[in-house]
Amino acid sequence: MKTAPDRIELMQTFVRIVEAGSLSAAAAQMNATQPTVSRRLQALERSLGLKLLQRSTHAMKLTEDGERCFARAKELLGNWDAFEADLRGPKDVPEGTLRVVAPHALGQQRLVGPLVDYLRRHERVTVEWLLHDGTPDFIAQGIDCAVHVGAVQDPSLVAVKIAEVRRIVVAAPSLLRGKPLPQHPAELQALPWLALQTFYRSEVTLIHHGSKNGDRGEEQRFPIHPRLGTDSLFALRNATLLGLGASIASTWLVADDVADGRLLHLAPEWCASPLPVYLIYPYSSFYPAKLRRFIEALREGLPAGMGLPARGPSA
Repeated sequence: MKTAPDRIELMQTFVRIVEAGSLSAAAAQMNATQPTVSRRLQALERSLGLKLLQRSTHAMKLTEDGERCFARAKELLGNWDAFEADLRGPKDVPEGTLRVVAPHALGQQRLVGPLVDYLRRHERVTVEWLLHDGTPDFIAQGIDCAVHVGAVQDPSLVAVKIAEVRRIVVAAPSLLRGKPLPQHPAELQALPWLALQTFYRSEVTLIHHGSKNGDRGEEQRFPIHPRLGTDSLFALRNATLLGLGASIASTWLVADDVADGRLLHLAPEWCASPLPVYLIYPYSSFYPAKLRRFIEALREGLPAGMGLPARGPSA
């Protein structure tokens, strides 16, 4: 026989309803049915003797009592989680479901290894691994954290840097048609180009990182007129492999292609500025063990600079 949910569970349900924006969305995030969520809300309202939500077929709005209850419930639940973690101390074992959003390319390839290591280490955790490019709505979607490439603009988010993505210019051998490998950005402008629209569209900036002529750190910029623009790293790599144009690619994605000669590293003493990789999540007074250990797993599992391996040209 099922026991009735306690008041902590009822408040957790109420907070999830408000944050998700509807009973159906809250039910989906909690892996529960909508009638179950509705019954818990009604049970909380009865126990408090207050009406917390005004609902119609098209909208849901907090009452004045509901607004006060939501604020206090968030505070109480945060304190309760911290209380439990403090009592458990070193025995604070990660458990529950962690919902993570990651970019398509990184999430399908480079991050899977650290993710699997994390899950093997923490058997009481399950992960929902959601692949989306862009910053999620953490509250409405019930997301715990997200992997973000590039600068973080939202000051309401914690941003923990976990790695950098190094980027180089590559092209298929067929694009050069037997001509010598370009060594300087001035030799690249005349090539057909492909653009990764999330980071460059109509202009390329390259930085000198070699030691020749003492010009390390020098920048060269030139305009491009891309034959193809895309927001997909995989599409960019595949079009580059087919010889459609040169592109700026993440070194972790094309390392094997360069090492095996399918792609050529153009102007090898020049590169695009590296992109920072952050794990981002909303500020809170308490972070559960499953999130804290996940941050550690990504920091340990990803090199600070994700560049070409030693067998390929340096980046």
